[in-house]
Amino acid sequence: MQTSSAIQQNTFADDVLRGLSSDPKFLSSKYFYDDEGSRLFQEIMKLPEYYLTKSELEIFFGQTKEIYEAFGASGTEFDLIELGAGDGAKTSVLVDYFLKQKTIFNYVPIDISQEALNFLTEKFHAQFPHLSMKTEQGDYFRTLETFKSKSDKRKIILFLGSNIGNFGRQQAQDFFVSLRAVMNADDLLFIGFDLQKDPRAILRAYDDAQGVTAAFNMNLLARVNRELGANFNPEDFSHYASYHPIEGAARSFLMSRKTQTVFIAALNKTFEFAAWEPIFMEISQKYNVTMIEELARTSGFNVTKNFYDHKNFYTNSLWKPV
Repeated sequence: MQTSSAIQQNTFADDVLRGLSSDPKFLSSKYFYDDEGSRLFQEIMKLPEYYLTKSELEIFFGQTKEIYEAFGASGTEFDLIELGAGDGAKTSVLVDYFLKQKTIFNYVPIDISQEALNFLTEKFHAQFPHLSMKTEQGDYFRTLETFKSKSDKRKIILFLGSNIGNFGRQQAQDFFVSLRAVMNADDLLFIGFDLQKDPRAILRAYDDAQGVTAAFNMNLLARVNRELGANFNPEDFSHYASYHPIEGAARSFLMSRKTQTVFIAALNKTFEFAAWEPIFMEISQKYNVTMIEELARTSGFNVTKNFYDHKNFYTNSLWKPV
């Protein structure tokens, strides 16, 4: 019987094979967050160019009471469920306020990474010793489906950090349709959306002057080397970011700086790269209010309220099932 780590490694290998065999080549952004990738992303969030985290934190710190009231959090007990909680920095603002209001709720972070959940558990137990917290490891929808049978409480589901931006438009709709299927009529969904703005501000966020974002993307090649026995030379690739204002999407690529061959031992396969051939790494979709409302409507929700930072760079959108 295979261990979970062996299964994860096989899945990683399968996804790398599929991506590098495609035309154009791609690597899945879901593999960015190994230990080094997570460390680099913490650095990215501190960069002056990276406005996303700052904007969402401004909303959480500045409008906590309004969010609490919009959630209807002072009523009956509920489950506060977070999809991909990360370090919990933003959620901790809500949790702290809810506890101070003597709100009765259970915090349930869901993540595919047990390591991330272990870190979050240790952090929140130290910060909030009286918090009722139960982590769930696994796929969002499967876990939510089983959780539905475990708890008859109202659910408030958080999907923060503009993670929805990493989905294509159809993927985003499919994601929300699947979420709607495991929600009841009185549940709520709270989502972070990065908004369309000056294209230059967006581009700087994905191509910072210090090169941290470039290192973050390049780290995935190091992970393929380490875990799958590849011989990528990062110096033979360069990071390139672009933003297309008509479709409202930022994209990141790694460009092969020369004609080269890369061998991946775990796949027993060689991959050819032409000079300046791109590997597509990530999409980050930017939204406007019309797009958000349309996405909610086609997924079975109504937008209850949008919360904005002072620059209107970002919104946290509260949705209710129709």
